[in-house]
Parts: sequence; structure tokens; C-alpha cells
Amino acid sequence: MTPVLPEKQYDTMLLNVGPSHPSTHGVLRVLVELDGEVIVRAMPDLGYLHRGIEKLCENRTYHQCIPLMNRLDYLAGEVNNFGFCLAVEKLLGIEVPKRAQYIRVIIAELTRIASHIFWLGTHAHDLGAMTPLFYGFREREKIMDLCEMVSGGRMFPAYFRIGGVAADLPEGFVPEALAFVKDFPNKWKDYDTLLTENPIWKKRTVGVGVMTREECLDWGWSGPMARGSGVDWDLRRDNPYSSYEDFDFNIPLGTREGDVYSRYLVRMQEMLESAKIVRQALEKLPKGDIKVDDPRISLPPKEKVYTDIAALINHFKLIQEGVTPPKGEVYQAIEAPKGEMGFYIVSDGSGRPWRIKIRRPSFVVLNATDKLARGRLLADLIALIGTMDIVLADVDC
Repeated sequence: MTPVLPEKQYDTMLLNVGPSHPSTHGVLRVLVELDGEVIVRAMPDLGYLHRGIEKLCENRTYHQCIPLMNRLDYLAGEVNNFGFCLAVEKLLGIEVPKRAQYIRVIIAELTRIASHIFWLGTHAHDLGAMTPLFYGFREREKIMDLCEMVSGGRMFPAYFRIGGVAADLPEGFVPEALAFVKDFPNKWKDYDTLLTENPIWKKRTVGVGVMTREECLDWGWSGPMARGSGVDWDLRRDNPYSSYEDFDFNIPLGTREGDVYSRYLVRMQEMLESAKIVRQALEKLPKGDIKVDDPRISLPPKEKVYTDIAALINHFKLIQEGVTPPKGEVYQAIEAPKGEMGFYIVSDGSGRPWRIKIRRPSFVVLNATDKLARGRLLADLIALIGTMDIVLADVDC
């Protein structure tokens, strides 16, 4: 990187932060130009985790893409699958049964809470507070236990399917999930008590990383990052999918001019709203199918595969060839924990996607690192990276 300031007038220093620094939350390298402790320029260097997921999908059936989507934002794997399945279903022109829609909402909102908890704990830990991390993992473990109940997996559940979900909720899930969301506000108070009015926390976060509402729109921000600056936009409410319109919830907005503290407050409130949505979905969970009744899309019941030749052939063809959407293109976005996650898919009518492009919220917000950091102290860079809630697997698709 060529120094911004002329060498004869100033002596600046180039400093590498990462790619293996714990506060960069993965393999992120930020090349920082410093004038003393003041940041002159901060350039993120990406690509250490690039796996070519979009390209890999072109050689797989649509269902085989689901495990790859799990590994984008791996802290919210089911939410990635949610968006991908919705996009393929839009191509197919189908709508999954109501019970499956509610189950998807339950899993997605539990995942949102787990993702925000992980962000809260690591962000606070970066700035010197360790206790929120321990408290947060207490609740996150319970959510991972619930995910394990439905899918057998914790980090990479892969529970969603094109056309519905893999299986119905197991016995005991509903009462355990209800108990969790009813108790969660009490646990949430622990985080709130530790941080919200903590003078050290406020000194590290108030007035740091300010973005106005207009700047957020210019940079393409979405999710809690944009709502922290007052951008009143949430896809769950403004472009509802999967029956979100059936639930009563609020969209928290920042109370300050878009600084690190404001985004903290937004994510804190969002956890409570997600718990509220999960509680409503569990209490109103409809009966019925958990996947579309269409042999071109859903696998037949396993017992029929062993006794019915037509079901066996159907099973074989779906596994070998996958679903075959008609020729066309589609874009479907969802409100992921980190903001708008969108899937643009082009179909050539075969069982494999011709092209996939994924809009990852972590990638979008990371672009503004230099703007946020210029003129701040080096210590503020850690708060700025933390407030973005990035996952490098989501950045390097």
C-alpha cells in the first residue's frame, strides 16, 4: 500500500492487523497506515478463506448446494439455507405448507438469537469484558441443543429442504423451545446489566464508527448495521416471506447517530423480538404436512421406498437428477442476522443451477472499514470490526 501522506512531510507506519489476530474474527488482514496512533487509512485484505462456493454449486444438484450454503455465515447456517430454498422454490413456483413455514421461522429466529449472542460475547470480549461471553454461551448452547434435536447437527444442521423441512419437529421440542423463549428475557437482563450503562463500555462505543442514515444507504448497508442509523427497513416486515406477516413484532431502530453503541442497542432489542416471534410461532403452530406433496420435489416416505416400485423410482430420480426448475432467473432475499442475504439463481432447465450469485451482508459492510476508521485511534479499529459482526466465511464466498 502506498502511504497517503507524503514521506517528506510525515512519517507514517504500516501495520498488519491479522490475518490471524483474534479480534479480526477469522482470517481478515487489515493493512493500517498509522500517524502515531491515529489511523490514516485502513484497507481490508480479503480472500484467505475463499472457497468458490458459487462456482461449486454449478456442478451440484440444487439439494447438494444446501450443505455449501451452511458454510457461508456458519453462525447462522440455517438462515442461509432458508434463503436458498426460498429462491429455488420461487423458481419452481411452489409454496411450502403452512406448518413448514412456521417451523422455518422458529429455526431461523432461534438462529438469529444465537448469532447475536455470539456477536455480543465476542464483541464485548474484544473490548475487554469477558463475562458477557460466558453468559452468552450459556444461552447459545441451549439453542444449539434445540437445533440438534431437529436435525442431529449443531454448527451445520442442514435441516431445511427445497419444498419444506427434512422432518417434523421431534417430541419434546415444542415445550423445550417454549421454556427457552419464556426464560430468555430474564437471561437477557444479565447482558443488559453488564453492558448497557457500563461507563467503560460506553466510552469504547459511543461516538465511534458513526454512519448517517444517508451514508448507510449509499454504502448498501442493511440489517442491524443500517437500522442502528435509523434506516427503517426489515425484509421480514416490508417484504414478508414464510408467514412472517402472521406474527406481531417490532423493528428496533438506533437511538443515536449510527455509532457502535447504537448498533449494540439494536441487536440487543432484536434478540427479544426474535424470542417473541418464536413464542408466537410455537403457540400457533398449525398441523399438516412439512413438505410439498409433489413427487418431482419431495422424496417419498422411506417406508414406501421399500414397498412401492413407483416410490423407489421417484426416490432414485430425485437423488440422481434433483429438482428441475424451468428456465429462468430469480432473486430472493431474506433478513439474515447480519442483514439482507440474497440469492440470484439462473436456471437452464437442468437439475443443476447454471449460475448463482450470493449477496452476503458481511461483505457489504466490510467495504466501509476505511471510511469508519480514518481519523480514529488504532484501539477503535477493534470496536469497528466487532460492530460489523462479520464472519469471514460469509465475506469470502
